[in-house]
Amino acid sequence: MRTLFTFIFLILSTSAQYANASPSCYSSIISFGDSLTDTGNLLHIDLSSNANSPPHFGKPPYGESYFYTPTGRCSDGRLVLDFIAEYLGLPYVQPYIGNKNYLEGVNFAMVGATALNTAFFLERGIDDPFTNGSLEVQLSWFRKMLSTLSPVSADELLKNSLVVMGEIGGNDYNHALLAGRSIEMVQSFMNPVINEISSAIQEVIKFGAVSFLVPGYLPIGCSAAYLTTFESSSNKEDYDPSTGCLNWLNKFAQKHNKMLRMELNRIQQLYPHTNIIYADFYNAAMPFYRSPKQYGFTSTIVACCGGGGPYNYNASLLCGDPPSTSCEDPSQYANWDGLHLTDAANKLVTKGLFEGPNTIPQINSLCASKGAASA
Repeated sequence: MRTLFTFIFLILSTSAQYANASPSCYSSIISFGDSLTDTGNLLHIDLSSNANSPPHFGKPPYGESYFYTPTGRCSDGRLVLDFIAEYLGLPYVQPYIGNKNYLEGVNFAMVGATALNTAFFLERGIDDPFTNGSLEVQLSWFRKMLSTLSPVSADELLKNSLVVMGEIGGNDYNHALLAGRSIEMVQSFMNPVINEISSAIQEVIKFGAVSFLVPGYLPIGCSAAYLTTFESSSNKEDYDPSTGCLNWLNKFAQKHNKMLRMELNRIQQLYPHTNIIYADFYNAAMPFYRSPKQYGFTSTIVACCGGGGPYNYNASLLCGDPPSTSCEDPSQYANWDGLHLTDAANKLVTKGLFEGPNTIPQINSLCASKGAASA
């Protein structure tokens, strides 16, 4: 009965979404990424091997604020990707696993995914606790998907889709930093990470895609997981007094973003027929960390759902696993489970992309450029 209710709700909410959206210049969205973008791939994989033991993000209270059931999204509701679809008047992007209609969009992102492959981390003694779903794996799925389509259908899909490449790369740093590796070591990953993202974009371009949205890194110094991990080793001077975030981690994120932007500019010059938009997640999010009350938040750096502690995050007791606890109203929190944002925060980030200055060039120019190119 609950499943039937959820199905009916999704149909009605999606219909309402389309009624309020402007006609899109894209037929669909193709996406790659990690847990900020996964709409169910890893959950489907885990349940296919053990239906009675879902991962923590496949249990309540995940999904409680919008879908009313866990969907495999690492949030209480929608992700930025879902809100992008809403803005464009397109269906929510279905996960590749279990998807039977790729022409309406497909999502290759996976919880825990990295830009670099598993071998890179194993050589450095770093274990990925979730998956080996690197960009390399996601691109293999992408190629397999294309092989199931006729040449004409594949060409039309790629030409008329918005490719969202990421966010990806965050876990390349997260797994190492949260495992206690030095910032100097992790900083050495930046060039390989950016190169891998660049290589993936160029491969998809060579298959025929022309429109890309490439997100940067969020302000990880404001993450409850990082604030918990580095609480004992941090001094008062390490924190931004206006936000409570760790300055050095936010500077790390900004450095990644600067390098990514430079590489996107280079790719744009190599492929002038494409539209490559940088999505500045960092600056789209910072306003609500600086002025939480203005955006309806009572807390931005404490997780709504978690295993306790000053920031309600415990790596040994994750949200969804008993006896973790959840806040009464997630819409008053920016942080959902220590590492991911709430539905309310994801909505604000997306609003900053579509209605603010946080896409470079401005995302609305994508449609204009695309129309001019096809005229």
